Amino acid sequence: MVTDRPRTGRRQREAPRKGDLREQAILDTAEALLEKVGVEAMTVEAIAAGAGISRGSLYFYFGSKKDVLTALVARTLDSLRGEALLPTTDATLAPRDAITQAVGETERMWREHGRVMRTAVDYSAVIPEIGALWSSTVDDFVRGMTTILLRGGLPDGPAPTDAPALAEALCWMTERTFYRALVHSPEQLPAAARTCTEVWHRTLPTPEP
Repeated sequence: MVTDRPRTGRRQREAPRKGDLREQAILDTAEALLEKVGVEAMTVEAIAAGAGISRGSLYFYFGSKKDVLTALVARTLDSLRGEALLPTTDATLAPRDAITQAVGETERMWREHGRVMRTAVDYSAVIPEIGALWSSTVDDFVRGMTTILLRGGLPDGPAPTDAPALAEALCWMTERTFYRALVHSPEQLPAAARTCTEVWHRTLPTPEP
């Protein structure tokens, strides 16, 4: 007699593939080496050794150190967008609270992945792929923060004082403020977050009594 097998559901989460795990190990190693020795001193040999594979095996996943670096930046920026942009899509949050949360999550990413974030800025003009990733991420933040400013009462127009222009200027201000704080000392990141949050808050119209 044939017994029925238990049904597991077709949408059950699949286990990560071996290749995916190996790629993550390569990127994790690259991030650790960035913290320890920096971009210039980081070698393909060191990345491969840290990931537990040969140099030849690494080239099966990435064609060069530049490709590893680009993939690492892409992974980090995907995480940044996933965390810091969430408050901009939550219509239940008051604009000031959404700003506070978005800036706070951005500060956390600079604190936890600062070397990757700094490398993304430093190499945006040198590696076009990284420059495109960084600019695209800032554009996503501009759109998200524009939504918050609109909900806060700012007009949606082409004027320099309207929500889109202010969001773009303040997003790039926030990027530069965190970058300079990290270069000086990671301990300055919380203060940078407070300053950026205050500037964003002051952009919102004062509620009428």
